[in-house]
Amino acid sequence: MRLKTASTLAVTILAMTYSAVWGHHSHANYIESEWIVLEGAVREIHWMNPHSWIYLDVVDADGQSRAWALEGASITQLRRDGWTEDSIQVGGKLTLRCHPLKDRSPGCLLGFITLDDGSEKEFD
Repeated sequence: MRLKTASTLAVTILAMTYSAVWGHHSHANYIESEWIVLEGAVREIHWMNPHSWIYLDVVDADGQSRAWALEGASITQLRRDGWTEDSIQVGGKLTLRCHPLKDRSPGCLLGFITLDDGSEKEFD
């Protein structure tokens, strides 16, 4: 009986862990087949888990500044890719490529940031 209870408990824990790990990684609210390029000034940056966020002030075609919310990778992943908390500064200018939200509101899944030398570096 103890073996059956222990086995059931182990399977339940594994199933819950598996669904929790994969559950928050959905990008279903983004159009992953489409890229847009944005340029703007960094309003805020939040280095946090499970995803970092950059808020970018982008001037639209009408000359109006609009804040965009850009979802990036976790702190751990960004550090593995060579990013640090000092890599991007509030007030700094960024050019980036991202996947837009399906509802076309000002938000993106951040893919790549263009560096000063013109190369792109992954941020997701």
